[in-house]
Amino acid sequence: MRKNEKRHSSGLRQRWIRSSVLIVLITVLVVILAFSLFIYSNYYSTVQTGLETKAKTATDFFSNYVVKSNADYYDGAYRYTESFDDSDRLELQFIDTDGRVMRSTYGISAGSSPGTPDISRAISTGQISSWSGTAPSTGERIMSVSAPMRFSGNQVIGVMRYVTSLKLVDRQVIFSILAVVALGGVIMLLVVFINLVFIRSVIEPVSEITKMSKRIAQGSYGIQIKKDYHDEIGEMVDSINEMSLKIAQSEKVQTEFISSISHELRTPLTAITGWGETLIYNEHMDGETKKGIAIILKEARRLTKMVEELLEFTRMEDGRFTLNIEMIDIVAELEDSIFTYRELLHQDELELVYEPYMEEMPLIPGDPSRLKQVFLNLFDNAAKYGREGKRIEVSVDMDSAFVYIKIRDFGPGIPEDELDHVKMKFYKGSNAKERGSGIGLAVCDEIIRFHGGTLLLENAEGGGLCVTIKLPVSSSI
Repeated sequence: MRKNEKRHSSGLRQRWIRSSVLIVLITVLVVILAFSLFIYSNYYSTVQTGLETKAKTATDFFSNYVVKSNADYYDGAYRYTESFDDSDRLELQFIDTDGRVMRSTYGISAGSSPGTPDISRAISTGQISSWSGTAPSTGERIMSVSAPMRFSGNQVIGVMRYVTSLKLVDRQVIFSILAVVALGGVIMLLVVFINLVFIRSVIEPVSEITKMSKRIAQGSYGIQIKKDYHDEIGEMVDSINEMSLKIAQSEKVQTEFISSISHELRTPLTAITGWGETLIYNEHMDGETKKGIAIILKEARRLTKMVEELLEFTRMEDGRFTLNIEMIDIVAELEDSIFTYRELLHQDELELVYEPYMEEMPLIPGDPSRLKQVFLNLFDNAAKYGREGKRIEVSVDMDSAFVYIKIRDFGPGIPEDELDHVKMKFYKGSNAKERGSGIGLAVCDEIIRFHGGTLLLENAEGGGLCVTIKLPVSSSI
């Protein structure tokens, strides 16, 4: 039962995690992705815009106040690179119309060609052009902005190019993205933790309610579940508690009614049986009348047995049932019952095969008359429902803690979905062939339980039902 509860609670927890945390996870991932794209775009566009603004301002100044001829361009480029204030952050290059460097703040050899597409675009289009990527000469990630230099109208005489390393920008972008990812991870951990705490606050009371409900279903009527919540779970607890009390009251009324009716039936049944046994030996009675009286006797005895079973079971439920425990030879008690019943089975053309325990078995605590009652009842059931198999097998075994007595028939067995119910009082399975109270197995189960043992029913391989009586070797009562 604990495994089933654990499996059910785990399933509920997993479904909750999938339905709630998964949505939050997807949302956080989308936000991280969007924020990462924003950071990436913002950082690089800011650097690009700054470089383009600087380049435009410088080229406008050169075009308007410095460059009047090619000689002025070269001279201005020399003086501007010598006095460039941002050389610690930027590289400034002056490039001719052939795409070759004339002057550079980093001392790049004159005549070398950077080979990036922003230079050729600025020369061909006359517009500021930018580019970012890996520098062909150094392999470093850079961003460059090339602005065309003009004089005498729109004639392009060269290019002013700003170059900056993206190493620090890349590092800042990665750091910002990692910070966002870390923040998202913290949020997810908080969400998972909060969800686990919440679902635990739901699962634990539900598991407790489930356990108590199963106890009620198994017959512990009247027990109450502790109410620790005042929400929907609390309302469910109130409903189950009320149901448990009402079932207990109903069971009490039913038990009292059965006990009362059974007591009332005993006296007339005893009279019917006594007079029937007297009349059946009357020599002056014809055959048909004797046959009718025999039927009356048979039915009266069946009803008497049913009444005794009902009375016994009500005593068990009321706590008035007692055992006369003594140290007994369980094998001897079983063999006495076999001897008592074997002839009856033979008359019904049923073979009883007994496999005794070959070693010496110690005495165990038990009530001999009650255990014989169990044996005979189980033999009777095996004869009724296993008649088609023509065979009943009985065996005894033991280990250090228990004695095992197995009674097997070769009939149709019991459907698997009925095995858990056949020991319930008044239950009759689909294979029931004879009328009865439906309480015999319930009485047997209670007697064995009072001995501290277990009555197990299972379908045997090859067909038929195997009933195992498991009794403790030492007293556990």
